[in-house]
Amino acid sequence: MEDKNREQAILDHIQKDAFANYLGAKVEIIKPGQSRVSLVVKEHMTNFHGTTHGGIIFAISDMAFAAACNSHGKVAVALNVSICFLKPSYPGDHLVAEAKEEHNGRRTSLYTIKIYNKEKGELIAKSQDQAYRKNEWFVPRE
Repeated sequence: MEDKNREQAILDHIQKDAFANYLGAKVEIIKPGQSRVSLVVKEHMTNFHGTTHGGIIFAISDMAFAAACNSHGKVAVALNVSICFLKPSYPGDHLVAEAKEEHNGRRTSLYTIKIYNKEKGELIAKSQDQAYRKNEWFVPRE
Protein backbone atom coordinates (compact mmCIF):
# COMPACT_ATOMS: atom_id res chain seq x y z
CA MET A 1 0.00 0.00 0.00
CA GLU A 2 1.34 3.42 -0.96
CA ASP A 3 2.27 5.72 1.98
CA LYS A 4 -0.45 8.31 1.22
CA ASN A 5 -3.10 5.61 0.84
CA ARG A 6 -1.96 3.98 4.10
CA GLU A 7 -2.04 7.31 5.96
CA GLN A 8 -5.55 7.98 4.62
CA ALA A 9 -6.73 4.50 5.67
CA ILE A 10 -5.42 5.12 9.20
CA LEU A 11 -7.12 8.54 9.36
CA ASP A 12 -10.37 7.07 8.00
CA HIS A 13 -10.29 4.42 10.74
CA ILE A 14 -9.69 7.01 13.48
CA GLN A 15 -12.48 9.24 12.12
CA LYS A 16 -14.95 6.46 13.05
CA ASP A 17 -14.72 7.51 16.73
CA ALA A 18 -18.41 7.74 17.61
CA PHE A 19 -17.84 9.72 20.82
CA ALA A 20 -15.67 12.32 19.08
CA ASN A 21 -18.32 12.69 16.40
CA TYR A 22 -21.06 12.98 19.05
CA LEU A 23 -19.19 15.84 20.77
CA GLY A 24 -18.45 17.57 17.46
CA ALA A 25 -14.68 17.17 17.90
CA LYS A 26 -12.41 17.37 14.88
CA VAL A 27 -9.63 14.77 15.02
CA GLU A 28 -6.53 15.13 12.83
CA ILE A 29 -3.31 13.21 12.52
CA ILE A 30 -0.48 15.64 11.91
CA LYS A 31 2.06 12.89 11.23
CA PRO A 32 2.76 9.47 12.76
CA GLY A 33 2.97 9.96 16.52
CA GLN A 34 1.32 13.38 16.53
CA SER A 35 -2.31 14.46 16.48
CA ARG A 36 -4.61 17.38 17.15
CA VAL A 37 -8.21 17.50 18.34
CA SER A 38 -10.33 20.64 18.42
CA LEU A 39 -13.69 21.26 20.00
CA VAL A 40 -15.87 24.28 20.69
CA VAL A 41 -17.34 24.08 24.21
CA LYS A 42 -21.15 24.11 24.25
CA GLU A 43 -23.38 25.10 27.18
CA HIS A 44 -24.35 21.47 27.82
CA MET A 45 -20.63 20.59 28.31
CA THR A 46 -20.33 22.60 31.53
CA ASN A 47 -20.41 21.63 35.18
CA PHE A 48 -22.44 23.25 37.98
CA HIS A 49 -19.86 26.09 38.23
CA GLY A 50 -20.48 27.07 34.59
CA THR A 51 -17.00 26.00 33.49
CA THR A 52 -16.11 23.25 31.04
CA HIS A 53 -16.65 19.86 32.64
CA GLY A 54 -13.38 18.09 33.42
CA GLY A 55 -14.72 15.05 31.58
CA ILE A 56 -14.86 17.06 28.35
CA ILE A 57 -11.27 18.24 28.78
CA PHE A 58 -10.18 14.69 29.59
CA ALA A 59 -12.15 13.41 26.58
CA ILE A 60 -10.43 15.63 24.01
CA SER A 61 -7.07 14.85 25.57
CA ASP A 62 -7.88 11.13 25.35
CA MET A 63 -9.00 11.49 21.72
CA ALA A 64 -5.70 13.17 20.81
CA PHE A 65 -3.81 10.43 22.66
CA ALA A 66 -5.77 7.68 20.91
CA ALA A 67 -5.21 9.22 17.47
CA ALA A 68 -1.48 9.70 18.07
CA CYS A 69 -0.80 6.24 19.49
CA ASN A 70 -2.83 4.52 16.76
CA SER A 71 -1.39 6.71 13.98
CA HIS A 72 1.10 3.97 13.04
CA GLY A 73 -1.71 1.60 12.05
CA LYS A 74 -1.04 -0.79 14.93
CA VAL A 75 -3.72 -1.30 17.59
CA ALA A 76 -2.80 0.63 20.74
CA VAL A 77 -4.83 1.01 23.94
CA ALA A 78 -4.45 3.16 27.03
CA LEU A 79 -2.31 1.72 29.80
CA ASN A 80 -2.03 4.77 32.07
CA VAL A 81 -3.21 8.39 31.97
CA SER A 82 -2.31 11.30 34.25
CA ILE A 83 -3.88 14.71 33.69
CA CYS A 84 -3.42 18.06 35.42
CA PHE A 85 -6.15 20.69 35.10
CA LEU A 86 -4.57 24.15 35.17
CA LYS A 87 -7.17 26.78 34.18
CA PRO A 88 -10.91 26.84 33.56
CA SER A 89 -12.59 27.27 30.21
CA TYR A 90 -16.13 28.31 29.36
CA PRO A 91 -18.90 27.83 26.78
CA GLY A 92 -17.81 29.23 23.43
CA ASP A 93 -14.12 28.54 24.05
CA HIS A 94 -12.32 26.69 21.26
CA LEU A 95 -10.20 24.00 22.89
CA VAL A 96 -7.32 22.26 21.15
CA ALA A 97 -5.52 19.13 22.36
CA GLU A 98 -2.17 18.31 20.78
CA ALA A 99 -0.50 14.95 21.37
CA LYS A 100 3.17 14.26 20.78
CA GLU A 101 4.90 10.90 20.95
CA GLU A 102 7.84 10.98 23.36
CA HIS A 103 8.74 7.27 23.21
CA ASN A 104 7.71 4.58 20.74
CA GLY A 105 8.77 1.16 21.96
CA ARG A 106 7.90 -2.31 20.75
CA ARG A 107 5.07 -2.77 23.27
CA THR A 108 4.63 0.57 25.04
CA SER A 109 4.69 4.20 24.02
CA LEU A 110 4.54 7.50 25.90
CA TYR A 111 2.75 10.72 24.90
CA THR A 112 2.50 14.29 26.15
CA ILE A 113 -0.82 16.00 25.49
CA LYS A 114 -1.30 19.76 25.88
CA ILE A 115 -4.83 21.16 25.95
CA TYR A 116 -5.14 24.86 25.40
CA ASN A 117 -7.67 27.61 24.73
CA LYS A 118 -7.07 28.54 21.09
CA GLU A 119 -8.26 32.16 21.35
CA LYS A 120 -6.38 33.04 24.54
CA GLY A 121 -3.37 30.78 23.90
CA GLU A 122 -3.62 29.59 27.51
CA LEU A 123 -2.62 26.11 28.56
CA ILE A 124 -5.63 24.75 30.45
CA ALA A 125 -4.50 21.15 31.03
CA LYS A 126 -1.59 18.80 30.39
CA SER A 127 -1.57 15.04 30.29
CA GLN A 128 1.03 12.29 30.12
CA ASP A 129 -0.31 9.05 28.70
CA GLN A 130 1.11 5.58 28.17
CA ALA A 131 -0.15 3.14 25.56
CA TYR A 132 0.17 -0.60 25.15
CA ARG A 133 0.63 -1.83 21.60
CA LYS A 134 -1.10 -5.06 20.72
CA ASN A 135 0.43 -7.38 18.16
CA GLU A 136 -2.37 -6.49 15.75
CA TRP A 137 -2.57 -4.10 12.81
CA PHE A 138 -5.78 -2.36 11.71
CA VAL A 139 -3.91 -1.05 8.64
CA PRO A 140 -1.19 -3.58 7.81
CA ARG A 141 2.37 -2.55 7.09
CA GLU A 142 3.81 -3.68 3.79
